[in-house]
Amino acid sequence: MNVSADVLQVLDAAQTDGPRLTLTGTLDRKLYLDTDKVLKAAGGKWSRKDRAHLFDGDAADAIEQIILTGQVTSAKQQFGYFPTPAPVAQRVIDHARIEPGMRVLEPSAGRGALALAAVRAGAVVDCVEIQAEHAAALTAERERSITVLVEDFLTTDPQPVYDRVVMNPPFARQADITHVLHAYKALRPGGRLVAVMSAGVAFRETALTREFWALLKDVDGWIEALPDDSFKESGTGVRTVLAIIPRPY
Repeated sequence: MNVSADVLQVLDAAQTDGPRLTLTGTLDRKLYLDTDKVLKAAGGKWSRKDRAHLFDGDAADAIEQIILTGQVTSAKQQFGYFPTPAPVAQRVIDHARIEPGMRVLEPSAGRGALALAAVRAGAVVDCVEIQAEHAAALTAERERSITVLVEDFLTTDPQPVYDRVVMNPPFARQADITHVLHAYKALRPGGRLVAVMSAGVAFRETALTREFWALLKDVDGWIEALPDDSFKESGTGVRTVLAIIPRPY
């Protein structure tokens, strides 16, 4: 079931508390019925007593899937590690304008699809990856131009030494914004960050989203939509965009 943008905005503004989801604001009848239909399809049951939709599990997890994909599906995704398909990786590298000899960072690198593409463009790449098995697989590539730090990127203290940052961070609970804002600190003046992000950054109205857009506006950054099903081969229908964020001199 595809979900309209109006309903996605209603879900984004909803309040959740464990299995409870409470709609906020005043909705016209059609929008309420459309939203109710989506919530029921996702497993939420209206409780007149609680004045809320009740889910078997965590309500926030249930609607996060809908907001990220724009669909209600039966399969639950956690939106953590989804490898970057080659066409998306190439698009990231093209937007990053990587030149030979540049120093590049890929945070939350997974198995390094972006790092390896950057190396092919002539860069020297540092990766940070929290999962040891992914880091080991990347190290096994034996690329002399890649170093790997096994650590949670959000616990690191980025220094502004990188010419470019390329990244495909986790998406759940707007983790993509958190990672991008942290990674931006690693750019030297004149550098550029290019990130794969959830399409939710275009319409969600949260403190994190507002902080992200304030940064984009301040540095003349922009986003552009990626084609639907760009990550289909990686096992997810999450809708994605590219964020291109320069750091001015």
